Amino acid sequence: MHKIKAYRAPKTTLLSLTLMLALGGCSLAPEYKKPENPVSASWISNEANRIENKSTISSGAQVNWQEFVKDRHLAALIELALNSNRDLKQTLLNVKAARAQYGIQRADTLPTIAVQSTATRQRTPEDLRIPGMPSVQNTYRAGVGFTSFELDFFGRVENMTEAALQEYLATEEAAQSLRISLIADVIQSYLVYQGAVKRLDIAEQIKLSREVTQSKIKQRQAFGAATAIEFQDALALTLQSYVEVERLKREQELAQNALTLLVGVQDITPMLNKISLDESPIVDEISPGAPPELLIFRPDIRSAEHQLMARNANIGAARAAFFPSISLTGFFGASSMELSELFNSGQRSWSFSPQLSLPIIDNGRNQANLELAKIRKDIAVANYEQTIQLAFKEVADALASIDTLRREQTAQEKLTETSKERLRLSRARYENGIDDNLRFLDAQRENLTSQLAAINVRTQKQIAISTLYRSLGGGWFSGADSAEQVSQIK
Repeated sequence: MHKIKAYRAPKTTLLSLTLMLALGGCSLAPEYKKPENPVSASWISNEANRIENKSTISSGAQVNWQEFVKDRHLAALIELALNSNRDLKQTLLNVKAARAQYGIQRADTLPTIAVQSTATRQRTPEDLRIPGMPSVQNTYRAGVGFTSFELDFFGRVENMTEAALQEYLATEEAAQSLRISLIADVIQSYLVYQGAVKRLDIAEQIKLSREVTQSKIKQRQAFGAATAIEFQDALALTLQSYVEVERLKREQELAQNALTLLVGVQDITPMLNKISLDESPIVDEISPGAPPELLIFRPDIRSAEHQLMARNANIGAARAAFFPSISLTGFFGASSMELSELFNSGQRSWSFSPQLSLPIIDNGRNQANLELAKIRKDIAVANYEQTIQLAFKEVADALASIDTLRREQTAQEKLTETSKERLRLSRARYENGIDDNLRFLDAQRENLTSQLAAINVRTQKQIAISTLYRSLGGGWFSGADSAEQVSQIK
């Protein structure tokens, strides 16, 4: 029976290991520089100037949706949507998956230590055996060790970990962007539904009024005071109101279906039955702030920048592939030829095995990977700049819409009052026999069109304000919060 003699590691070996570990962490990634802002430093909009002169209006980027939304029934629907929307749930699961992937990558920066136990039985040929050695030997080992731990001299693992972190943060920002879009979509669908209900209510009233007018003309015709043509004109107008009522019913049902899908629950009819039909604004007026604030508050811009930072880190990992990589495998425990003596005194054993790998001929693989990493960074830069430009356009479009719709609403309200007065005068003149039926019917048509248009322009203005809120970033998440989150993750 032969016992394996304990062997002490030379001090020079441990010193060399310490030196190699101390040299780790050199990163070959290029220094990250944020691209310049490709848009103007101020808004070219009368609406922006008008709002900025009103100190009581808060910046839309810093107002949370609970403050922005003034209707409690709408607020309840938004809460439901944030908890039940299927698209949002899928996105949040993608965020969890990205965070798990980052955790996997981060684990590669440290050695994985595991309990190891082996039993080996082998036969040695006679010409290789030393005198007295049995032909068949058993070897038992038990202890702890690590396998293929890479010493990150050139930052390959570090940069891959940084890229995984930035990819995770990009998905987190994408989820924030989806939340803001979901809130805005619920607001807009609610406004469309409310507008359809209001227009349907007016159309129902007009239909009843026309039915009464038609009945009166029929009575006048029976006494010879109205012609058959006058009756047919009144009938056509009544039938026209029936068509308008059915069209608006369809619009209301489609808006309810869209809202139900966004909210993510089976039936929201009880909640919709409680909505108010008064003229109170559903959402509050907000300020656009300054264009540079978009870089801070728009989650899609922050997401694009995180993707750019990930591509920048990938260049470092691709560069590191040109240099040697050193991995370590180690074991510390006990070894014996007899299982019963494995844990006896003097059976201590250890092994340390560094492995160096240096690419010599790779047929251009590493160079191609580096070029690919650089191209992907250029694509990310272009995507980042395009995202900023698109955000700027969305805000500018919303401001232009609010500006023109505000003036349009003022003019339309005056037109509606005028059409109401014209209808009143036309009805009186017709009933007193001063004017014919055509002028009265024309006044009815104009009054209906004007009232429906007034509701529509009010709805469109509120939708434009909610679009501005979404375009500004929705006040959901600030840059300071993002920095704190990164610190916690690391």
